[in-house]
Amino acid sequence: MRPSELLAALHTAEKLKDTTRHCYTSGGRHESVAEHSWRIALMAFFLRDEFPEADMDKVTRMCLIHDLGECFTGDIPAFDKTAQDESTEEALLYQWVASLPSPCREEMRALYDEMAALETQEAQIYKALDKLEAVISHNESDISTWEDHEYDLQLTYGEQNVAFSPYLTALRQAVRQESLDKIAREGDRRK
Repeated sequence: MRPSELLAALHTAEKLKDTTRHCYTSGGRHESVAEHSWRIALMAFFLRDEFPEADMDKVTRMCLIHDLGECFTGDIPAFDKTAQDESTEEALLYQWVASLPSPCREEMRALYDEMAALETQEAQIYKALDKLEAVISHNESDISTWEDHEYDLQLTYGEQNVAFSPYLTALRQAVRQESLDKIAREGDRRK
């Protein structure tokens, strides 16, 4: 990749630093998409030994690129995202990926196709980490930032995505217990 091409790609990806997500940080500000992507990549790094048969470097790459489409559309929470929103984001993302030089263009497209199919263990791990990071982040945020429907989501979100792995299932249960403890400690503030 020529330096000018690298800079152009980085300038596009930089938008994720200012693209906020629905969730708040423990410090009380909206989390950025870049911060979310960084942390699921960090999760993949920490879980390398839990999945010795998986290509965890590939999982890390998936985590790093998974929300690049939000450079073009912004973040729409999963519970609000429509099929049309997903289609628009995918079209804009694939248009951008097609503009990248080889071999990045082909590698990214192959990763996105694999992630969408969710057939490989690597894609399943990435998707589980994406869901888990969201509920972990909510547990770290002030409960006053939770919307009413998130009380139930905190207890169930991502369960189907972790079911393939005993380790991730146990992690999801630990996060669920943190949610229950938080609600008990801070009170149910649903309106």
